[in-house]
Amino acid sequence: QVQLVESGGGLVQPGGSLRLSCKASGFTADNYAIGWFRRAPGKMREGIACISIRDGSSYYADSVKGRFTVSRDNAKNTVYLQMNTLKPEDTAVYYCAADFSRPTVQKMCSVNLWGQGTQVTVSS
Repeated sequence: QVQLVESGGGLVQPGGSLRLSCKASGFTADNYAIGWFRRAPGKMREGIACISIRDGSSYYADSVKGRFTVSRDNAKNTVYLQMNTLKPEDTAVYYCAADFSRPTVQKMCSVNLWGQGTQVTVSS
């Protein structure tokens, strides 16, 4: 059974940093990608980053480009979202999600499986 488990959310001051983790289990091949999405209060869900597990290619939304970095550690079956220079408008529930058939990434991932979500609050 494939599963995604997230961790790393919390409260951080504006300008601070936070790293989210998404641990995948149950995958038998590496032709999938992991995407990060967020939903802020009163707003629609936004896809912000995606990374290929096979070749590490990635995509970023304009709203986070230059501040957020997505990476993978295939030995640990874990994908990370490093978030720097955080702003109050980054406050949201963050979700990782798996795209089951995306061996290389040139655009935002589709979603076949969601993680449980983790709250990120940026506030002084």
